[in-house]
Amino acid sequence: MTRSIRLTLAYEGTRYSGSQVQPGRATVQGTLAAAILSISGEAVLPRGSSRTDAGVHAFGQVVAFETAGDLDAPTWVRALNARLPADITVVDGAEAVPDFDPVGAAVSKVYRYRIHDAPWRPVLARHLVWRWKSRLEIGAMEVAAAALVGEHDFTSFETTPSTRLSKVRTIHRLDLVRRQGGDDLSDAEIWIEVEGNGFLHNMVRIIVGSLVMVGCGRRRPEWMAEVLAARHRPAAGPTAPPEGLALLSIRIDPTRTRPPRAPLS
Repeated sequence: MTRSIRLTLAYEGTRYSGSQVQPGRATVQGTLAAAILSISGEAVLPRGSSRTDAGVHAFGQVVAFETAGDLDAPTWVRALNARLPADITVVDGAEAVPDFDPVGAAVSKVYRYRIHDAPWRPVLARHLVWRWKSRLEIGAMEVAAAALVGEHDFTSFETTPSTRLSKVRTIHRLDLVRRQGGDDLSDAEIWIEVEGNGFLHNMVRIIVGSLVMVGCGRRRPEWMAEVLAARHRPAAGPTAPPEGLALLSIRIDPTRTRPPRAPLS
């Protein structure tokens, strides 16, 4: 009899080749699996609610794994944090329903992207921001961002080639604000937060890259609606670098489980 354990992870993605396991590369999933093995002797592969790319960070990644042992969730949290490296931590844990599906249970996700556009270089936060060397016009970026809120076909904002059949996603909110930077200096950064029911590959980073084209004056705010309507990746702006992006939180339906496994023939 196995049990499902659900965890919330935070990590700095700088030295990882993404969240999902890859042969011969350091990944968040592989590092967590090794820690589980060292505790219980179980070779399991924890499943994450959202895949993050190389260099992308997280504060609220939700993962789950099956265990046949009798350790409760708080004990798992303590044991894993004693074994994980300094750039990954388990924020909390709970026992989930049997066969809990962290992918299907994700109702909505929130990402934050940080752009440092002050005249000086970031020092303490240099691994967590996109350094832009000229001041961006946040008002124009806000006007452009409004065109993306709601349910749309986001083909223009996905890296190609793609195997996804549907490109329709819903953005619930897309907020921009000037914030104190990671070096404790006022108005040094623009934070872009986007919440949606799901995201295409590199969708947030392409949205950010396109907004920066508006903010630096290379495109008009009205251009964003044209990009959306084009449904063609070359119509959009560049893909922003990964280091500024963080998965902030995931809203979970804790009752969702994986479909029953098909019987072996």
